[in-house]
Amino acid sequence: MIFMQDLIAQCEAKVLAGQDLSIDEGEGLLAAARDGQLESLLGAADRVRRHFLGDEVHLCSIVNAKSGRCSEDCGFCAQSVRFQTGIEEFALIDGEQAKAAAREAATNGSEALGLVAAWRGLSAGTELDNVCDVIRDVSEQGQVHCDASLGLIDDPQVAERLAEAGLHTYNHNLESARSHFESTVGSHSYDDRLRTLRLVREAGMSVCSGGIVGMGESPRQRVELAVELRELDPDMVPLNFLNPIEGTPLGDGGETLSAEEALATLSVFRLMLPRHHIMVAGGREVVLGEMVERMYEAGASATMVGDYLTTGGTPAADDLALLDRQGLQARGRAVQPGPGRAARLPDSPRPGPGQRDPSPAGA
Repeated sequence: MIFMQDLIAQCEAKVLAGQDLSIDEGEGLLAAARDGQLESLLGAADRVRRHFLGDEVHLCSIVNAKSGRCSEDCGFCAQSVRFQTGIEEFALIDGEQAKAAAREAATNGSEALGLVAAWRGLSAGTELDNVCDVIRDVSEQGQVHCDASLGLIDDPQVAERLAEAGLHTYNHNLESARSHFESTVGSHSYDDRLRTLRLVREAGMSVCSGGIVGMGESPRQRVELAVELRELDPDMVPLNFLNPIEGTPLGDGGETLSAEEALATLSVFRLMLPRHHIMVAGGREVVLGEMVERMYEAGASATMVGDYLTTGGTPAADDLALLDRQGLQARGRAVQPGPGRAARLPDSPRPGPGQRDPSPAGA
């Protein structure tokens, strides 16, 4: 027991001194939490978050911009055409619908609206033209910046078109560690995802990339994901907890992650990624339950406000009240409407090579 306490203290000191934790150390921290040291681990994560990121919290919202009939076989996703989940299916929303969602997001305190479309990815053609029109409408309205999660990109010109339309941040999650990826996705590769993120960054957009825990991966594989994300260096790291959806391969008979294990994982991600914004997103209501109020203590510095893609979320008023109770505040923003690339926060110039973008990601 004393050894486990010492490990947590040593890892916290190492992180505060600017050093990276190893996979073995991260796995040891998860073991310490299971061995009765969860409170000590939460305390370390909270101190690290406050030290590097302060008490401001990023809020973002998403809208289901095109639902269902995705060709891919991601085992956690209700939108695949291969699974019988009974979700509503519809084509790409138009600009007016997107602008209405952006107004609601701004009213809820969000800095960004993420447009999320269910398909394999984008290529040049009418579909890309329509997506760019919607992005331009949201960006020029100027209430929130426009982010998106639009699947795989293998053409640099597609990424450039999105950036030129005003897209601020592109979300494309790694989902799991490379060593576990093929257990959940077979229709495209891990390297396909990494290529997408490289093209996004080269086009000048911010990168949002994280994953899902609770998909049957080992504790070590969760830490491997954190290290792979550290190497990727995204501007925002969404951490989702699997909410099993009936009809999907991971929704039939699988065990839901315990609240304690979810908080421990979040805490380890904070210690592995001390300077990165970590957004607690899908599944928090189902997995964390009454312990959801402890997610900031466990290291979260961002969250998703409102509904998710195919499941309900937390009312914005509840999220804002939680921030008040914990002495935290939602980060403010100001965006000037206009054509072209997405507006930046006034104090946030576009990063140069090797620099991290301090602005939030919303998809």
